[in-house]
Amino acid sequence: MPSPRFALATKNPGKIREILEICADWPVEWILASNDPSWPQVEETGETYLENARLKAKAVAAHTGLPALADDSGIEVDALNRGPGPLSARFAGPEATDQENLLLLIKGIREIRAENRGARYRCVVVCAWPDGAEVSAEGICDGRLIAEPRGEGGFGYDPIFVPQGQDRTMAELTHEEKHATSHRGRAFRSIREAVLHAP
Repeated sequence: MPSPRFALATKNPGKIREILEICADWPVEWILASNDPSWPQVEETGETYLENARLKAKAVAAHTGLPALADDSGIEVDALNRGPGPLSARFAGPEATDQENLLLLIKGIREIRAENRGARYRCVVVCAWPDGAEVSAEGICDGRLIAEPRGEGGFGYDPIFVPQGQDRTMAELTHEEKHATSHRGRAFRSIREAVLHAP
């Protein structure tokens, strides 16, 4: 019996790599944007992670005729009123690079005392079916920020985010260590049963 097919509703190479690693034991065949030049480019116009993930998942489900998984995630800094939040990928502007976003956040926290740099990563994942059905799940990873980037792994804000219980940044963890504790790992593990056993 062939494996069920699911579309992964993202073009972000860092996300694609992480999701495929996190979901390596899912008995599914993944359909990726790299194989389809007409794959929709979805603007994240929602005000919440859930709205943005839903927009992406529904657009790709409609395009492919397959159930589609999308996530939206961000970093929430207590001292910045839980910002940048859903704007994390566009913190330094609509076309900002990961590096530009990272440098702007470092600038924003540099004068904040180390004990007041509490933060968390949050991820909401949605699986949408072409018939309009959907399920969602959320994952959170609490931690703190440092002002000097460390590590070569991960992407985004990982070089300055130290997960709770760790003395290394997300960018210093192995892939396996990161996935075990990360917001994205927790969200996808939470949604697994609902996705694989959907009627």
